[in-house]
Amino acid sequence: MGTRTGNFPIGFRRGWSEWQKNLKNLATWAKSTGFDHIDLGAATADEVKTLKSAGLNLGSADVIDFGAIVSPDSGKRKEAIAKNVAYMKEATAAGAKVFFACLCADGSKSRKENFDYALDYCATAGKAADELGALIAIEGWPGGGNLPNPGCNPETYRALIKESGTKSIGVNYDPSHLIRMGIDHIRFLNEFAARVWHVHGKDTEILSENVYEYGLYQGSAFAKGHGFGENVWRYTIPGHGCTRWTEAFKILKEHNYKGVVSIELEDENFNTNEDGEKAGLTHGMHFLRSV
Repeated sequence: MGTRTGNFPIGFRRGWSEWQKNLKNLATWAKSTGFDHIDLGAATADEVKTLKSAGLNLGSADVIDFGAIVSPDSGKRKEAIAKNVAYMKEATAAGAKVFFACLCADGSKSRKENFDYALDYCATAGKAADELGALIAIEGWPGGGNLPNPGCNPETYRALIKESGTKSIGVNYDPSHLIRMGIDHIRFLNEFAARVWHVHGKDTEILSENVYEYGLYQGSAFAKGHGFGENVWRYTIPGHGCTRWTEAFKILKEHNYKGVVSIELEDENFNTNEDGEKAGLTHGMHFLRSV
């Protein structure tokens, strides 16, 4: 059972906690709970087979080494891109279609330099993906510190898609990152919906009282920040933040989106233990089914 608007399949991104490491057990729980798919890391043929055996589909598969593919070291970057092209060939043969890439850039470099490194990856890997019939969904996480990652705002998404010269480079639509940066997540989707290859079900709560107290950028001299967030914002499960989900799903439906919605669980209220994570994933699924 998918979302009410668009009937998009609902799954989740595999986490890092101990109970999620046994994929067979995780897949069994996911299927019995009502999920349709799981997003994996660097997916292997055996892992894809494990999902299929449980009656689940593969959502997305991570590319290899997010930092190396945009490294300032041209030799390291070239080697990482070559490894990813080879990996994509193996993974697509195993059943992967959408590859998830986060362009984790060097914060000491200028935004233009980091964009050029990212473009090197997108042009080369994107051409290979075109030939394989695969898609590369760029994650919109801006990074830490001075937020150096390209592919997190309209300016750099637009340029990467255009200048890569490929059909496969597109967007992992995660409204939580856009909201924390102050970017209109609905306007963004109206512009980029035709290039959205994957959707993350994650939200952001803006803590308005804290915005007054600390401002947007300085943080607090005394108060501790939020887990999966900062002083004035925090990531949440779908429905606990500011995302206008029904409107977003209507736009995706109008643009004939054929992908999935994957909950990425990063919420201090639920990332506590196995029971908390299962509750967060289940609550998120039930909310997404309602919109």
